Amino acid sequence: MCGIVGLFLKDKSLEPQLGALLSDMLITMTDRGPDSAGIAIYGGAPAGKAKITVQSAEPEQEFSGLAADLTKAGIPASVTLKSTHAVIEIDEGKLGEIRAVLAEVRPDIRIMGSGESVEIYKETGLPKDVVSRFDVRAMGGTHGIGHTRMATESAVTTLGAHPFSTGPDQCLVHNGSLSNHNNLRRELKREGMAFETDNDSEVAAAYLTAEMAKGKDLGKALESALDDLDGFFTFVVGTKSGFGVLRDPIACKPAVMAETDQYVAFGSEYRALVGLPGIENARIWEPEPATVYFWDHEKAA
Repeated sequence: MCGIVGLFLKDKSLEPQLGALLSDMLITMTDRGPDSAGIAIYGGAPAGKAKITVQSAEPEQEFSGLAADLTKAGIPASVTLKSTHAVIEIDEGKLGEIRAVLAEVRPDIRIMGSGESVEIYKETGLPKDVVSRFDVRAMGGTHGIGHTRMATESAVTTLGAHPFSTGPDQCLVHNGSLSNHNNLRRELKREGMAFETDNDSEVAAAYLTAEMAKGKDLGKALESALDDLDGFFTFVVGTKSGFGVLRDPIACKPAVMAETDQYVAFGSEYRALVGLPGIENARIWEPEPATVYFWDHEKAA
């Protein structure tokens, strides 16, 4: 049992409130997963720039002098510290080089996510503590997803927390269990995908990344998942401009959605949505089994 939330804003006037709204939604789901929690916020970067969210168990040591070391290695960077995480800002054209350079100058740092838009913060502990640690309430953005975890498939660690990100500006949160993740992992490794955990949810994220790399948008990639993924799952997925939801054909994991002129929202339970503005006038429904729900700010994920 885990708790999932997601919020896709249509109304730009709500964008400064994204972090606060999403934080309240996630905290409401605390009793569905006390082990670890995480949030992805899509907020954009200055034109021509990209962001990499990184994590370290020893942030004072690992983040000290990091900007200077990256610049010396040929990637001019600025670094903003947030507790055990940091956000590195670099030129967009250097995004393809950053992982190899980080592995050289700071081999113990872990990358949580990267891209032009997304920042990902996750740690062990309760949602209220994770939200407070990273000052998520102060963050604005266009859309975001969150997860509070009750571990069933792997250890309780920072890397095992959700969201999982396996491609630029892509991430996934998952409630459920995949039965064919080991076979899929082997296939995806042969295609060049890399994994940092033994978590089945990371396999789901990597599968969608691989499908989108073939030219599919998020909606089409989720449709393919219905054929290729076995098990019980509810996914909420983010891309740079898109937001998608998918439940397996049996749909035993709880889910509820709401839509108004201002937003689309997802929660594992309705109580996650009750604090949203105008919820009393929203269209409320339970997403159908084996049905892709997909919204996109730019009509292309």
